[in-house]
Amino acid sequence: MTIKTYLHMEIPASSSCQRSQYHVEDVLLTLVLGTMVLLPLTEVVMRASMGNGLFVGSTLLQHLTLVMGMLGAAIAARENRLLALSTAEFSKRSTWKLLQLFSKSFAAAVCIALTVASMNFVLAEISAGKILGLGVPIWWIQMVLPIGFGLITLRLIQNTSPKIFVRFSTWLCAIGIVSFAAFIPPGYSYVVTIALITLAIATLFGAPIFVTLGGAALILFWGDGIPVAAVTVDHYRLVVNPTLPAIPLFTLAGYFLAESSAPKRLVELFDTLFGRFRSGATVIAVLTCTLLTAFTGASGVTILALGGLLMPLLLTAKHSEKSALGLVTAAGLPGVLLPPSLPLILFAIVAQVSIEDIFLGAAIPAVVMASLIIGWNTHRQPKQIATKHSFNGKRALRAISKAKWELLMPVVAFTALFSGLATPVEAAALTAFYAFFVVVVIHRELNLFTDVPRVMTECGLLVGGIILILGVALSFTNYLVDAQLPNYLVEWVTQVIESRWVFLLVLSAFLLIVGCLMDIFSAIVVVVPLIVPLGMAFGIDPVHLGIIFVANLELGYLTPPVGLNLFFASYRFGKPISEIYRATLPMFFAISVGVVLVTYIPWLSTALPALMR
Repeated sequence: MTIKTYLHMEIPASSSCQRSQYHVEDVLLTLVLGTMVLLPLTEVVMRASMGNGLFVGSTLLQHLTLVMGMLGAAIAARENRLLALSTAEFSKRSTWKLLQLFSKSFAAAVCIALTVASMNFVLAEISAGKILGLGVPIWWIQMVLPIGFGLITLRLIQNTSPKIFVRFSTWLCAIGIVSFAAFIPPGYSYVVTIALITLAIATLFGAPIFVTLGGAALILFWGDGIPVAAVTVDHYRLVVNPTLPAIPLFTLAGYFLAESSAPKRLVELFDTLFGRFRSGATVIAVLTCTLLTAFTGASGVTILALGGLLMPLLLTAKHSEKSALGLVTAAGLPGVLLPPSLPLILFAIVAQVSIEDIFLGAAIPAVVMASLIIGWNTHRQPKQIATKHSFNGKRALRAISKAKWELLMPVVAFTALFSGLATPVEAAALTAFYAFFVVVVIHRELNLFTDVPRVMTECGLLVGGIILILGVALSFTNYLVDAQLPNYLVEWVTQVIESRWVFLLVLSAFLLIVGCLMDIFSAIVVVVPLIVPLGMAFGIDPVHLGIIFVANLELGYLTPPVGLNLFFASYRFGKPISEIYRATLPMFFAISVGVVLVTYIPWLSTALPALMR
């Protein structure tokens, strides 16, 4: 066989060795997530019975979050499901193919640089000799950083093409880019500018978001002569935040619900209670989607889980296909503001606001958003009864009995959280264990050995991809903070704008643009440190500012080009993305009204936190 023939061969999709490796990764991720659930619960039990928790429980849990995040991100890269700003299909002409290949090579180069930076960070930690506990060096766990980034690099290249030649070319190009950067001394501003422009092109052609943010941080740090290991330091510092484990744990609870028959039971319950009203189908869709989104933290998952149930229901209730499509795409969005939503927790962590306060502050705005969606769709719906049946008390009691365990889940979460008996992370672990117990033991809808690992892997994949973005985004944010951009921004804005109400208008417009260009998780890490000082300068309550932020970014789920719900709906219902745009436009305007109300009526966000203090 000649070299030319070999290079043009295609590598099989997967070998038995690869499948075994993938299985080991999935099992390991399941075990890590399971341990993350059990550790806080053990802490609660030991504290209640013995007065003390585990000696290294909190530290170990934080570092398990690091392991879970990197392993989940590696699996997301394996499945080609890392979040990207561009999902466009480009022309198959050779010019476009070359641009795409170069963009993927640049993305791989960024990953190689992150791998090297992570290794430098670990070597420094080895020298420091820090101990995690029980004599275990902390660098043993920190090694997951270079291993994880290395796996992601391999899989980015693996996903370029099955052809050996294409993969080999991508490797050569990526290594060439890194080598070129290594031999150029820092301080050349024009090189930094060219590198940032190239990064923007790579993003346009589908480079993952973490590559965009991490690459920007690497380029800027390199340009200022700062060791690139600083990027990994910031990533590590964010991921081991004591509150961050609440995100995967609450999300896991939602995934257990989404993968069971819980959505069907909730739809049946709300149909029994509200189905006889003209707006009954709308109410059913909004309540079910909102509740599920609040726990999964991903309204796109809600579309996939409930779309098949709700579309026939809405069409039967005389909704047009366009109206039903728009409603299902948007119905879960109030859940982004309903505790324990992932964006709320993340905002509280980044802005250093009490999670309990942000949860209380978001409750009324979530109700406002849901009411506006229901009201708008009721106004547009033909004046016919949604369903023929009248209210039946026995049927209602039967539906409540079937769904009682799902209805109790928010009670379990909020009782643990607001009673003072558990920290936010412990409340999240209790909620995840409760959801697991309900679907595996009580309803027996998920098999412990087949379904549970699959669900936990899917959850870890999603959260791992998000945590990867958050970690590298923090480095980019810290660069902006070190450059005193927030101070300059406060000084400039307070000189140009004097009125608090005008500032809120400008802020909403700015956040809407951000929502068009960035996903909500990246936006929170990058933008929140910039706007919190501005909010303080204009005397805006931090909780109110947080709700304004999340409410505006909520619109991003329906806004091209990064509106994730638009892509999920297009995939779920097999409709062109342009048709989804038109169907969701009325929902976009209805939620916009809610954003205005939340922005200019502060007590909607501050009343409950003030009442509970």
